[in-house]
Parts: sequence; structure tokens; C-alpha cells
Amino acid sequence: MTQSAWSKPKIVSAFVFVLALLVAVFFFLPPTVPNDVQLSQSSEAIERGAYLVTAGGCISCHRGENDAELFIGGLALETNFGTFYAPNITPDTETGIGDWQAQDFLLALQHGRTPSGSFYFPAFPYRAYAGLSDQDVLDIGSYLMSLEPVSNSVPEAETPWWLNRWAMAGWNLMADMSQGEAEVFDDELLARGAYLARNLGHCGECHTPRNALGILDSSREYAGAQLGDEVIEAIDAAALEEWTTNNFDLFLFIGLKPDGEFAGGDMNDVIEHNTSKISDEDRDALAAFFTRQGQSE
Repeated sequence: MTQSAWSKPKIVSAFVFVLALLVAVFFFLPPTVPNDVQLSQSSEAIERGAYLVTAGGCISCHRGENDAELFIGGLALETNFGTFYAPNITPDTETGIGDWQAQDFLLALQHGRTPSGSFYFPAFPYRAYAGLSDQDVLDIGSYLMSLEPVSNSVPEAETPWWLNRWAMAGWNLMADMSQGEAEVFDDELLARGAYLARNLGHCGECHTPRNALGILDSSREYAGAQLGDEVIEAIDAAALEEWTTNNFDLFLFIGLKPDGEFAGGDMNDVIEHNTSKISDEDRDALAAFFTRQGQSE
């Protein structure tokens, strides 16, 4: 057999190896984030971060069993894919985020990646947070790092044998492929409302239905969903057809619906810890964004 005959399988093997290496690099290496960013210790940045954390609803998930124990984590989220526990996000170096740098916050919130390069499970709404501005992420980090460190170890996620963090590389790819283009708004109030609803407040994570793989169905944004045994109400055009901006504003403030009923379930926590504490301007923006959908049909 000639030398050239031997070289063909070697060439094919080398090609397959290089291709596999490129795929691995593409899917598993952490994305590039700016390396010249820093967290701030200024009172202004910390104050902005505190507001963003409130607007983002972080307290609702990351508080402890006692409502006074903010950000120490431990609350369980029961899903069809297992049980996930909100982590400790105080700057404790052993059980929290005390070793995080500015880049780690960008990787986590915008890309769903851990400081070590692994993947977060999408129980952490990083796909919504991906739309946050770099400055908002850094201000959030500045605030969290200003907190008192609290030692609190949180259990690992309890998932089926086939579901691990590295499987999220493929899941993210499928989610990217199924994601539609979100409407862009020229009006500043609507643009702010969309940013709060779709990104910072991540309303779609609960109110948008998912397919069998847990991927949001962007074609049915805010059409309602089911989380465990709890039915999450729709807040799309059909559901809000009779709502005014004042109705929605009041709902975000005290949970009162136009029919005189009050919000129930987990929405009570969202209103108590989140929407009731944001500025009137941001509630107006959310109300304008959601009721605009109802009035656009």
C-alpha cells in the first residue's frame, strides 16, 4: 500500500479532530467580556445598584427562609427538571460571591457562565439579563459587594442524571435558534418599559409558556404558563384588553386588579419586594409597555 493511501485516513482524522476542537472552543470556552471594567465603591454606584437589584426582583429568590435574611440564598425552585436552590449572593468568600471580579458579574448575568467557566442552569434568568447594559450589571455588582458577608451554604441542584451544567451549552444554542426578534421601540417610555419587563424584571421567565425542553416560546410572549402546580396568569394583549395604564400601575403598586381582586401566589412576593418599591416613573413605563400590547390588537 502506498504512503498516499495511508495519508487519506490521517487527513480525515485530523480534520475531524480540528472540527471537534473548534466546536468545543465555540460552545464551552467562556465568552469574551471587557477586561478593563471595575466595580465601584462610590455611593452613587452602590445606590444605583441597590435600585437595580430591587427592580430586578433579586430579593424574591435570594432571600433566606427568614425574610430578614436578604441575599443569603437557599430558597428552592421546584421545576419539571429538578429542584434548584438560589445561591448566596453576599460577598462571603467561602459560600457566596466574595471572590468575584467585575468580569464575573458580566459573565454570569449576560452569558450564564460561572467564574470557573461552567454554565448556570436557566433557573437563573440569565437569558433575560443578557439584555442588561454593562453599566447596570457593574452597578449591581458594586451594590452586592458592598453588603455584609454572610456564611450560608446552599445545596447543589437536584437534577436527573442526564441533566448537568455542561448540557446547557446545547440548550442555549437551541434557545438562541428558537428566539424571535423582539420589537424595538422609539418611544422612550415604551423602551424603558420593555427593558424593565423583558430584561431587568424578567417577567417572561414566569409569564411566557415553555416547550418540552423548558425553552421560552417567544411567539407567545406573556401568554401565561404553569410552574409546578401554580398557574401563572397571562399578561399579553388578550389578557389585558380591558386594562388601562392606571389599572396596571395600581396592580404593580398594591396588587389590586380592575375586578377588585388582589394578586395571589408568588406575585405577592414580586409586588412586595419588587414592583411596589420601584420609582413611579418605572411603574409608569411598565404600565405603558404592557397596556400598549392590550391596546394594539
